[in-house]
Amino acid sequence: MTRTIAIVNQKGGVGKTTTAVNLAAGLALADKATLLIDMDPQANATMSLGLRPEELERTVYDVLVNPKTLPGIIARTAIENLAVLPANADLVAAEVELLSDKRRVFRLRDALETVRGRFSHIIIDCPPSIGLLTVNAVCASKGVIIPLQCEYYSLEGLSRTLDAIRVFREKLGLDIEIAGLLLTMFDSRTKLSAEVASEVRTHFSAKVFSTVIPRNVRVAEAPGHGKPVILYDVGSRGSQAFLRLTEEFLTSEGKEATWSGFRGDSRRVSQGGRAAIGG
Repeated sequence: MTRTIAIVNQKGGVGKTTTAVNLAAGLALADKATLLIDMDPQANATMSLGLRPEELERTVYDVLVNPKTLPGIIARTAIENLAVLPANADLVAAEVELLSDKRRVFRLRDALETVRGRFSHIIIDCPPSIGLLTVNAVCASKGVIIPLQCEYYSLEGLSRTLDAIRVFREKLGLDIEIAGLLLTMFDSRTKLSAEVASEVRTHFSAKVFSTVIPRNVRVAEAPGHGKPVILYDVGSRGSQAFLRLTEEFLTSEGKEATWSGFRGDSRRVSQGGRAAIGG
């Protein structure tokens, strides 16, 4: 059975795309057939996997306009078991063009019905707002992960996001769970990070991932090389944190992360991919 997870937070800059890309990569490296969907017109997830948005002829925009086109738009990546439904700036137009469609919030969900059997996991990267694109992602999902930067302003974004999800459940009749809150950009040298982490765990203890994603320069560098940090520098603190997150995520759904010999080398990269590890 396919598990679909949206990575959501109304606040920008909290690590949504980084989480989506690296969790999807981690799942693929654990031999889980995974699809990453980029629902953000900024297309950062698309670029993080080595694709150039301006060169794409068809994207998730085309899928929202015509859900039947989805199978032909899925693209391969440099990672075996990881595919991507890419985005570019055309996605901005989707919110306007779908306004008159009575099923506009279910367009992505309808499209995914054509491919769910191909993937064990679908991870959706959402834009930093609760507009039609994010609502489509949430309606297509069974759970959401909310990345939370270890700063006080992020707590306000968390509150607004939780309120929005509650409204989605009530107004749209969604059966959706909070799959977890993920503490990101944690700086162990600062008292603030520790205080925010403590407060979040106090109020949402059962829903907070044990794994914490640290501030790490390798995480920031990796997108510029068109790679998840797990491939860019597998030994970095950021990479190791995302591998632990993948293990924790799979354990929470009763599955084991078996890395099948993954050692951070090019044998785990599909020969048809656009980039090789270290290339």
